Amino acid sequence: MLLSVADVLAMPVVRAGEPEVVGAAALDRPVRWVHVSDLPEVAELLVGGELMLTTGLALTGSDESTVTYLNSLAAAGVAGLVVELGEAVPRLSSIVAETADALGLPVIALHRITRFVEITEAVHRVIVADQYAELEFARTVHETFTELSVRRAALAEIVETAADMLDSSVVLEDLAHRVLALTARHTSTSAILENWETTSRLLPEGWDVVQVGPHTQRWGRLILRSSGLATPRARMVLERAAQTLTLHRMIDRDRFGLHRQAQTGLIDDMVNGRVLDERDAQARAAALGLSTRRAHYVPLAIDVAALAESDQVARQRRSAGVLDAVTHGLGLSKATALTAAEHGDRVGMVLAIPRSADLDDTLRTVCSAIIAEVRRVDGVRRVVIGVGAQADSLLDTARELAQAAHIAEVALSLDAASDRPRPFYRSGDIRLRGLLSLIRNEPGVQSFAETELSALLRYDIRHAADLTRTLRQFLDVAGNKTELAKRLNISRPTLYDRLARIERILHVDLEDGESRTSLHTALLIRDLTADSNSRTDR
Repeated sequence: MLLSVADVLAMPVVRAGEPEVVGAAALDRPVRWVHVSDLPEVAELLVGGELMLTTGLALTGSDESTVTYLNSLAAAGVAGLVVELGEAVPRLSSIVAETADALGLPVIALHRITRFVEITEAVHRVIVADQYAELEFARTVHETFTELSVRRAALAEIVETAADMLDSSVVLEDLAHRVLALTARHTSTSAILENWETTSRLLPEGWDVVQVGPHTQRWGRLILRSSGLATPRARMVLERAAQTLTLHRMIDRDRFGLHRQAQTGLIDDMVNGRVLDERDAQARAAALGLSTRRAHYVPLAIDVAALAESDQVARQRRSAGVLDAVTHGLGLSKATALTAAEHGDRVGMVLAIPRSADLDDTLRTVCSAIIAEVRRVDGVRRVVIGVGAQADSLLDTARELAQAAHIAEVALSLDAASDRPRPFYRSGDIRLRGLLSLIRNEPGVQSFAETELSALLRYDIRHAADLTRTLRQFLDVAGNKTELAKRLNISRPTLYDRLARIERILHVDLEDGESRTSLHTALLIRDLTADSNSRTDR
């Protein structure tokens, strides 16, 4: 930042000359350089912004020549005129003060003899140092944002970097004035986002607002929320950050929209503790379209079993299709939510439900619409939705997304075995399967299942039989042989023979409750392990 005339007057070397401000003009004019001359026609050599040092020979003529001299300096855009009083000019005439006031030109008289070279050296030393600092800052800005571009940093990190450099709040919004990312400095997030759309629409296009996107395809604005004066540094950082954001968008155009990325970023911030204030979380969520007034929040996880796909591009396309379908289903049900694409084809969601609405009815409507849309995606075989506990806190709800994801993962195997899959599953619906899914990969658990079932599985393979299916259905109907005979469409003697063979092969008594529990648990472990393998292969 350039020195002002007032800054120069405050320097010790100038104060030693006992300066007196003769022309009561603005002393905040920037000083670009210092020039020493007594020539009356010196204005022809100036380019503007110079602080003139003179012994005043050009002011010794008539009043008319004095006025002409001062007018020429003002027209050249000098920062100010410093006159050393002495033999040539013992004092300044009243015409100098009058003309300086009329022109708005600072005129300073030095009452003691001062070495102009010392003033020049002191001022130029500061100016050169400032120019070097500006060059260093420009280099830092360039290297920092280049590095962010190379590693394809997230929107939020780019905005946060700009805010850190300027020590001011920075907001990235889209063309609908929805906040995609922000970093608050010296204030809270909720304070910035209060009535944001109205505030944003009324902002004038100035130095603190930079368009983001190619010239013909603008998609957002980067806004500096600061009461400070405009500086070249601030504009430089905003423009460089806008270029990085534009490049980020061009690279990620075929992946996910900016609005989705912003929602994913907010959910990630809440889950990992980077947002700790409920008001800030709700303000950011509201800015992204979530209805937060008089609402409960429910964590949901949409999980998908899909056909195996070896092509990475095809898998990414399917994941994007699932997310599109979830968003479309939300729109059809007229619900609002924050969504985040997770690993594989899973989608995490924080759903807002009005407190006046029936929770289960709303969940059935929303989940049915989402499932219907996701089933249309190519390669999708099954869709389940896990639902966590509702809460009044957005932060608490986000932290329960892991539980909803666990419920959905277990529910996939339930859904596969069920003739009537549910629109959504809660923890009470997965019960023992939920526990087993947590420990299914433990060697001891797998060994238990193998010990219980391996003899029967080998028998089915060797004899092309299906006694394992008979055992499964026997356990599903809690040992009701009449019901089981109807399901299998076989006679009771045939059923009795099958059950007897199972007992002989496994050396168990199917009428014993503990035996049934052990076998049922082993079958559930086998189901969960098989489902996990199929999901890994897709």
